[in-house]
Amino acid sequence: MNVKRKAFTSPQQRRREEIAEMEVVNNGKSITEARLDVDSGRLCIEYYAALASTLAGQHVQLPGGSFAYTRREPLGVCVGIGAWNYPFQIAAWKSAPALACGNSMVFKPSPVTPVTAVMLAEIYGEAGAPDGLFNVVQGGQETGSLLCHHPDVAKVSFTGSVPTGKKIMEMASKGVKPVTLELGGKSPLIVFQDGDLQNAVSGALMANFLSQGQVCSNGTRVFVHKDILPEFVEEVVKRTRAIEIGDPLLESTRMGALVNHTHLEKVLSFVDQAKKEGATVLCGGEAFVPSDPKLRGGFYMTPCVLGDCTDAMTCVKEEIFGPVMSVLSFETEEEVLLRANDTTMGLAAGVFTRDVKRAHRVVEHLKAGSCFINNYNITPVEVPFGGFKMSGIGRENGQVTVEYYSQLKTVFVEMGDVDSLF
Repeated sequence: MNVKRKAFTSPQQRRREEIAEMEVVNNGKSITEARLDVDSGRLCIEYYAALASTLAGQHVQLPGGSFAYTRREPLGVCVGIGAWNYPFQIAAWKSAPALACGNSMVFKPSPVTPVTAVMLAEIYGEAGAPDGLFNVVQGGQETGSLLCHHPDVAKVSFTGSVPTGKKIMEMASKGVKPVTLELGGKSPLIVFQDGDLQNAVSGALMANFLSQGQVCSNGTRVFVHKDILPEFVEEVVKRTRAIEIGDPLLESTRMGALVNHTHLEKVLSFVDQAKKEGATVLCGGEAFVPSDPKLRGGFYMTPCVLGDCTDAMTCVKEEIFGPVMSVLSFETEEEVLLRANDTTMGLAAGVFTRDVKRAHRVVEHLKAGSCFINNYNITPVEVPFGGFKMSGIGRENGQVTVEYYSQLKTVFVEMGDVDSLF
């Protein structure tokens, strides 16, 4: 794994800014967030480079001096299919464990954001990776289909929408290939009356407005206890209005442009639908035209907070994938747990409370793969990330991911004579 250890040591670390700027151009997110994404990719590669030398099996002692052992072996050629919201980070998150387990990878980035995966391939090459170890192919649905059906492909790892994930799973099943699916979410964030209000508001902003709200794990259903609802809403609206929108390459910008015009129109249509269904737009939810004339054709919108929401509304039930927060009130722990779990997806969930017993009790009952107590959208590479229900299969990051990029071989060793029945 010397190749991977070298991948982000100097001078490659100096490419951080270059990669981050290209991520901004591809994706529209702020340069501040893009730098953090590049750092996450680097940390992931370093983590699995260190983990590679620790891969081991199990020794099992058997009667009569015989024994068995297990060994982790590579799968072979793995396919990674990325999404447009975290192009570089996803490429690193998929390739690092695959390579650490001895596999090669063919990675297909989203056609919307095709560039930074190629830059990662260049970095692997500069670090000494042999040709063919990490490969990038460009293309759309047809390319993805060819990769999933290819007889030499041993595994597919996909990040994207639930409908596409189902298709990936179906295609991979033709060859009985294992899949890792990191799909959509409609995650709940629960704020109890004893929670730290300022931290809860900060958590709600992190749960809704990173990357212009284009994050699968976002906690877009914000359940707030009725006793603190007015105070919470006042503070979250004030801080949402203060978010600086504009040129994503400027240090001061905290929200850049959505990925394209079609997606912007889709997100705005969700806001219009919410108003028709009785929600109140407390702030934002409109197309935004920056003062800089160079940006006036950009796909900007003001971050939106919706009040008076109910569980039956479209904005509460469907994944919007944009900067739209739906605020709902609740009265009891039992009630909010039932409502929080009333979704076909289960990627993430969060709870803000000072009551340690309540925090762990609530998390135990939340049907979600990645849960947060008194924080949200924190993804250290040492910790597994993934969902329950229709939010996916398998995990990314952490030690457990080794199991998804390797296969287990069992070896039995007889130390005596064969006890034959014949």
